[in-house]
Amino acid sequence: MKEGRSDFRIFQHTFFRMNKLTTLFLGTVLSSSMLPGWTAAPPKPYGAIPTPAQINWQRMEFYGFIHFGLNTFTGREWGYGDEDPKIFNPTDFNASDIVSTFKKGGMKGMIYTAKHHDGFCLWPSAYTEHSVKNSPWKNGQGDVVREVSDACRRGGIKFGVYLSPWDRHDARYGQGKPYDDYFVSQLTELATNYGDIFCFWFDGACGEGKNGKKQIYDWERYYAVLRKLQPNAVLNVCGPDVRWCGNEAGHCRKAEWSVVPAELRDAERTASKSQQTDDGEFSRKIDSQDEDIGSRAVIRNARELVWYPSEVDTSIRTGWFYHPEEDTDVRTADELLDIYLDAVGANASLLLNIPPDTHGRIAAPDCASLAEMGDKIRQIFASNVTEKAKITADSAIAQHPITQAVDGMANTYWQAAYGQESDTITLKFPKPQKVSCVVLGEHLPTGQRIESGEIWADGSKASEFTVVGHKRICRFAPVDVLTLTIKITASRTEPTLRLLEVYQ
Repeated sequence: MKEGRSDFRIFQHTFFRMNKLTTLFLGTVLSSSMLPGWTAAPPKPYGAIPTPAQINWQRMEFYGFIHFGLNTFTGREWGYGDEDPKIFNPTDFNASDIVSTFKKGGMKGMIYTAKHHDGFCLWPSAYTEHSVKNSPWKNGQGDVVREVSDACRRGGIKFGVYLSPWDRHDARYGQGKPYDDYFVSQLTELATNYGDIFCFWFDGACGEGKNGKKQIYDWERYYAVLRKLQPNAVLNVCGPDVRWCGNEAGHCRKAEWSVVPAELRDAERTASKSQQTDDGEFSRKIDSQDEDIGSRAVIRNARELVWYPSEVDTSIRTGWFYHPEEDTDVRTADELLDIYLDAVGANASLLLNIPPDTHGRIAAPDCASLAEMGDKIRQIFASNVTEKAKITADSAIAQHPITQAVDGMANTYWQAAYGQESDTITLKFPKPQKVSCVVLGEHLPTGQRIESGEIWADGSKASEFTVVGHKRICRFAPVDVLTLTIKITASRTEPTLRLLEVYQ
């Protein structure tokens, strides 16, 4: 936004509208090539910016969810907490096979449900008897969390944990500090005994416990423990780092801003909307709550702006746990592909649930859909043709030319000239080139800036886009082009691009 520019920014704005000689001179100075030892200051961040952990998380883009526990054997979605641990006895659990299945789908990590609402712990917690240590699986000597975390590391994907704060088994639930002490003890076990964890996922569901009471969660205490023990982890969904998109259908907003009013970090907002029902209806309901959460009109009067990016979560099945009757209701590869492209391609990350069956295996229909989806993703992004084109931009600052948007480096980027809040990038091909997809990504450490834009192919509009952020995937009907034009029509300050890819 133009309000509040410093005098120096206004000075720059004026000079870049002078004659070409003056502009060239100033660009030379800014590139620090005019005087020995003279270094230009890098562009300053604009607005709220992400932490390194948030950037690393968003670069993952796509990771999987595992719901596996007592509900797998009872056929429920929400357990009551009175289930007998002896029913947990998978006959063929193989964490390495699950990791392999996830990798075939293109997933970069796994969030494992270490404890769901029934309070049953999939690791031998020292703080409860309601765990795998009292199950017949491996004669009570097993640790599912250990096997999964080790398999993730062997397989080269990241490991995360979902620990539900709602515990329908433990008698301390609803008693305040006694339950918080218990929950923190379990968080500490997970955060200290299973290596690096990229994410702690909370959900925020808050129902009644055995005593008919609800717990007021001490979120700040939970966060403080994890910041100390796992400083590189993001705290998701009722955490301060990543927000829930607002539905469980795999749908996100047209404009999914990462910079939003701080009020959206209110955990109770998520808790009141999350996991509404276990009958399958909510899991397919497309409702993102407030559609506009980050426009200029929304943020104008915000007391504080924060970097709070979106995660889209959904299940490959109607339910979150495995139910054999859903074997014929598994999302197809094409449906999963659309969800992926719409979520990852709209500045969100995708968390896709793949639940193991009672044997501890991913069912055949799920494996097939996920593998086919992964093949389709790899096929779409197999041929980046930007290297075939001569690329120019209407403007740039000297130390960040347009070539830095296509060099494949994560930390280099193009920035428009100071004062420019719109710009045009042109790719000219030596001969007609068939294209159907343009991928854009901003340089997040300097803020989210771009508000809207258009893709033009040989003078005809092929696509429009709204916010970019980490990644915007613009798809359109295949077309043969000589000249492809990317018009950034609105930006909150000078736009940046660290990523510009064009695919056939």
